Amino acid sequence: MNNPFSLVNKVILITGASSGIGKSTAIECSKMGAQLIITGRNVKRLNDTYKSLHGDNHKQVSTDLSKDEGIDYLIENLPKLDGIVHVAGIVKPKPFQFLNRKELDEIMDTNFYAPILLTNLMLRKKIIKKFASIVFVSSISGVVCSYIGGSTYSASKGAVNGIIKAMALDLAPKKIKVNSILPGMIDTGILKDSGITQEDLDADVKRYPLGRYGKPEEVAFATIYLLSDASAWVTGSNLLIDGGYTLT
Repeated sequence: MNNPFSLVNKVILITGASSGIGKSTAIECSKMGAQLIITGRNVKRLNDTYKSLHGDNHKQVSTDLSKDEGIDYLIENLPKLDGIVHVAGIVKPKPFQFLNRKELDEIMDTNFYAPILLTNLMLRKKIIKKFASIVFVSSISGVVCSYIGGSTYSASKGAVNGIIKAMALDLAPKKIKVNSILPGMIDTGILKDSGITQEDLDADVKRYPLGRYGKPEEVAFATIYLLSDASAWVTGSNLLIDGGYTLT
C-alpha cells in the first residue's frame, strides 16, 4: 500500500538529536524508514539516541555547530541529503534590561547562525538534493508571541522565521522545500535549570486550551509530514503546534 508519509530511501540529517525534540524526531523518522545522520554536542546522549534508532545504516557525528570548525567537520561527514531537520537550540531566560552582548551572541550563534550557515554551506557544496525538504524547528516565541525574560530567544526564532521565507523563494527553482514548525511549550526538560519554578509552570500550563504541554513526538510527527512526499506542495509555511495557546 502506498504511504505518502513514508521516508524509505530518504537520507536525512537531524541536528540537536541528543535529547528532547531532536531525539524523538530521529527515533520517529527511523521508524518511517529514513536513513539518518544525527548530530549533537553531547557524545554520550547522542550515542543513546543512536542506539534507539530503528533499522540500519544510520550515522552519528558529534560536533558543535555554533563553531565554524564544527560545521566544517559535519560537512566532511555528510552524504547527499533528501532532508534536513534543524532542531539544535538553547534557551536562557533573562530580563531584557540585564542582557549583555556575550549572552546575545551565544543564543544567536546556536539558534540562528549555526543552522543558516550550515544550510548555506551544504547548498554551496551541492549536498542537498533536488526535491529535498529543509525543516526548521522554530517556536511560537518571537513569531506570534513572547514571554517575560525571553527577548533573546524570541529574537533568534524570529530571525529564523524571517529568513526561511526568502530561502523558500530562492530554493523553489531547485524544487527544495523550506518550512518551519512553531511549537508551543514542549515537555522536554529544557527549563529544568532555568530558574523557573514548578509553581510558575503549573500556572502557565493552564493557559493551554488542551490542558497540557506538547510531547516531543508530536513535533516529530509534524516534521515527518514536512519531510515526506505528502507535503510536496508545501513551502515557506509555518506549521503551528501549540495546543491552542495562541488562540487565547
